[in-house]
Amino acid sequence: MRYDHVARAVFSRPLAVLPETLDTIAALVAMRMRGERLTAEEIRENLAIAAASAGPRGGRQREGAVGVIPIYGILAQRSSMMSDMSGGTSVAQVTQAFRVALADPNITSILLEFDSPGGEVGGIEELAAEIRAARGQKPIVALANTLMASAAYWLGCAADEVVAAPSAMVGSIGVYATHVDQSEADRLDGVKPTFISAGKYKTEGNAHEPLTDEARGALQQLVDDYYGAFVGSVAKGRGVSAAAVRGGYGEGRVLAARRAMEAGLVDRVATFDDTIRRMASGRVTSRATAALTGFEGPTATAVDDVEADEIAALYAADDHREPDRTTEAAAALAIAKAHAAVR
Repeated sequence: MRYDHVARAVFSRPLAVLPETLDTIAALVAMRMRGERLTAEEIRENLAIAAASAGPRGGRQREGAVGVIPIYGILAQRSSMMSDMSGGTSVAQVTQAFRVALADPNITSILLEFDSPGGEVGGIEELAAEIRAARGQKPIVALANTLMASAAYWLGCAADEVVAAPSAMVGSIGVYATHVDQSEADRLDGVKPTFISAGKYKTEGNAHEPLTDEARGALQQLVDDYYGAFVGSVAKGRGVSAAAVRGGYGEGRVLAARRAMEAGLVDRVATFDDTIRRMASGRVTSRATAALTGFEGPTATAVDDVEADEIAALYAADDHREPDRTTEAAAALAIAKAHAAVR
């Protein structure tokens, strides 16, 4: 059996995933297309390994009053046998777990724990927007423990705060698609597909023909559109311009934890246990609150580390305000002074 439909799903659509991860998936698909199959025992072993390593993928755990949502492995909009065998996570399951945690009165803050190379773009933009919209309801922290790449970072940067474990890697802000031309292999195999279709571009980009310039342009446009959405989401999440994301933030590379912090991708470097303790003590500021006080981007969490009169002093210095934040800064200064007065 030839898995043309699987190959098309993997290669002919935009993905936000590490290239080496796609290479692994491609090898599996190629094996299946050659007619090779895993034995029943190999499938059982893979499922067992995935279950052991991924835990309650997309499920919900509790660390005291902190709700922990694990986001491990390859991201797919919905769960499938492939995502199960790879230890992947369903975006639909994460969405449901996030909503439950947000509504649970016994959960005071939410930790999104990532160990993911990214994956499909389907459902990512919507969930990122939902996480951003929830700011101010409860503090939301995203932790790279130990990989938050591509679509995973797309989600993580929507949180109030982004944290990287000391050994973590973060970034890979980019989208790409590949096309596999197997027309020469078809010729050697004596296979000559004939397409009966309706719609000018219905069979465009199929694997049995070389990619035309027109098809390449269409695929590039699709990639560019998703990349634009990715960049825009990061810019909103981190409180910076889209140009800053395109011209920095690793430019498609993954960065080690401290370099990621220097580049603005994360707010701090800390372990899982340290992050849980800080969240349990209430020392995480909602980015919605931080925005009110004028702090954006990597300095947003500085608000919980200084006293109100120090905040007031920062605003009095007036050396970090953006011109379009005059009103917000004035309001924040008044709040800070009021807090200082009643201490």
